[in-house]
Amino acid sequence: MSPARAALAGIGLTVVACAMFALLDSGTKFAGQALPMLLVVWLRFMAQALVTTALVLPKHGLAALRTEHPKFQVSRALSGVMTTVFAFFCIQTMPLANFTAIWSAGPLLIVVASALLFGEKVSPARWVLLVIGLVAVITIVRPESDGMSLGWAALAPVGVLLCGTTYQLLGSRLSRLDPPTTTQLYTTWLPVMATAPVIPWIWQSITDWQLWGAIAMMGICSGVGHLLLLQAYRYALPSVVSPFLYSQIGFAMLMGWLFFGQVPDGISLAGMGVIMACGLCSIWMSVRGRG
Repeated sequence: MSPARAALAGIGLTVVACAMFALLDSGTKFAGQALPMLLVVWLRFMAQALVTTALVLPKHGLAALRTEHPKFQVSRALSGVMTTVFAFFCIQTMPLANFTAIWSAGPLLIVVASALLFGEKVSPARWVLLVIGLVAVITIVRPESDGMSLGWAALAPVGVLLCGTTYQLLGSRLSRLDPPTTTQLYTTWLPVMATAPVIPWIWQSITDWQLWGAIAMMGICSGVGHLLLLQAYRYALPSVVSPFLYSQIGFAMLMGWLFFGQVPDGISLAGMGVIMACGLCSIWMSVRGRG
């Protein structure tokens, strides 16, 4: 596959994954209104683990569990759990679009870390696009206009950024060391097994079919979405696909309107337009092979 086609494949997989992540956040917000945080997190990983196992084991068998990089796998699983915990608090205390906009500041950190840790060459034009996208994200968030507190709760978005960036970087690294299916199995089953001992103490019966539907949606969207994102990193470098993680903001706006009646205002829509423009410019640069 030519570099241009590989870049487009990575970009396309990233956008589809972002749509699934927006659905995942919607299911998490809905379930979190009725269930304890740790139970929601455990159910999310359990559902994701079952979906991943159903997709992977019939085709690859137990060989999919073979890895020569257990430290990386454990580190990614741990960072995934911490990202999910921090994200839970954000999702429950702010609109989906605002949370996603904060999460979307991650690509800038990913590009910086990739350049510093892995020696990736990032063109000046991509740096400019990512900075413009970050400014647009800040325009969308505007915490002061939403009356959001700036106390200890502000640590949750910071935790999402730091743990999420670590999670994405380890995913990119492991995509070149282990098959995506192997990484996803460890990322889902390790958290399930680590937290299982405490679940009997916080378990509560679930009789609402809508809650079970939300849990199922969390598992499907998380399992398939993360597999797609891991595949995207096999086709393209993080610096290529990172700008398209911003597309999750648009999907979050749509889900927030459909499920929770959250309608974005004009400034938020303008910020989304800027981010989409940056994405289109990056597609053109990838196709033209200009960094």
